[in-house]
Amino acid sequence: MRDTLLIAVLAYFLARSFSRPWIGVLVWTWLSIMNPHQLGYFVRTLPLAATAVAVVLAGLLFSREGRERRSFPVTPETVVLILFVGWMCITTLFAFDPADSYPQWKKIMKIDFMIVVALLILHTRHHIMALAWVVVGSIGFYGFKGGLFTLATGGNYIVWGPPTTYIEGNNELALALVVTIPLIRFLQLNVSAVWLKHSLTLVMVLCAVAAIGSQSRGAFLAISGMGLLLWWRGKAKLVPAVVFVSFAMALLAFMPETWHDRMATIQNYEQDGSAMGRINAWHMTWNLAGSNFFGGGFSIYTPEVFARYAPNPNHFAVAHSIYFSVLGEHGFVGLFLYLLLWILVWRSAGRLRVQGRQQPQTQWLSDLGAMCQVSLVGYAVGGAFLSLAYFDLPYNILILVVLGCRWLDSKAWLTEPVVASPWRSALGLRT
Repeated sequence: MRDTLLIAVLAYFLARSFSRPWIGVLVWTWLSIMNPHQLGYFVRTLPLAATAVAVVLAGLLFSREGRERRSFPVTPETVVLILFVGWMCITTLFAFDPADSYPQWKKIMKIDFMIVVALLILHTRHHIMALAWVVVGSIGFYGFKGGLFTLATGGNYIVWGPPTTYIEGNNELALALVVTIPLIRFLQLNVSAVWLKHSLTLVMVLCAVAAIGSQSRGAFLAISGMGLLLWWRGKAKLVPAVVFVSFAMALLAFMPETWHDRMATIQNYEQDGSAMGRINAWHMTWNLAGSNFFGGGFSIYTPEVFARYAPNPNHFAVAHSIYFSVLGEHGFVGLFLYLLLWILVWRSAGRLRVQGRQQPQTQWLSDLGAMCQVSLVGYAVGGAFLSLAYFDLPYNILILVVLGCRWLDSKAWLTEPVVASPWRSALGLRT
């Protein structure tokens, strides 16, 4: 049944994507982030994402909307993104094992190609809002389901993501949920229906519960970092602090003893084998990058590499860090480009937060910039302990920020028609 429903939904939206390629970009984003086909049966083996890409490209070439002249946004963020992608291509050529690195390189290039396509096609306010809804819906689904599961089981079972995806692991799913919570808040600030505001509040709470229920230490630190930023920026300090602490204490009291034991290892990391394995891998990537200008490519977690560069050659573990994984795989140049990319995105999001306040038509951009910065804090903190350097989600935040800045700079509110709902447009209904 779910296979039939998924195929029917995809068929409808892909048919519309031929004449409106921006819908195809949203379909691809949905498939790539949520991976709904992994929840089905025979659809798992179908090339759904590739089909969406083909339809988008066909729409760009043959549809009237696709042939409309629009320019790629050349900004500091997009320039560094292209440089980083190019550098990954070079480091793969010089990889320790190019053949074994190729599958991961191919997967990442597909994602980055569609990021570029999205930056080219999406340009209006309702495109930006629709993308935010797709991202929130894709990850929020697992937060809603996982939060209910955590509450129903008393937190005694770990929440996992969809199989064979970037967010299959409990830690990876938890970070995705944490990064998504501020985007849910952005949408809540920009909807008028009371029932929808309350529904989004429920989803935010359940996402937080699911993230805690994943028993991810990185997610716990990321939520703490985001909460501190929101408290610091808020005008009122006491009431939000009391509410946040009360909610946190109630949730922590609900979690079982096994959860508290696991969180306690943050302070006693020397006694935790997993933590020490990560630190050993971090040393390995640092030594590797210091000895190899191009890094080692995507296939560096092997006995041979650890024997040469790790302090403990017998303790194998992946880096579990967006920073050290990029460092080991692409050298110090790659790490510099990666850090520069997110610093630039943070700066542009801050510009949206400040300049968007200046008039009512752009207040939504201020909300977008502020919440994207909160998401980036969660990604920066939680990502320090997870290997999600190439996952689509943060790059979709980049898209939102870059498109928001272009919309602001072009004063699009003066000429762009108001669209009440991007989904009415996507569904083919009158707006």
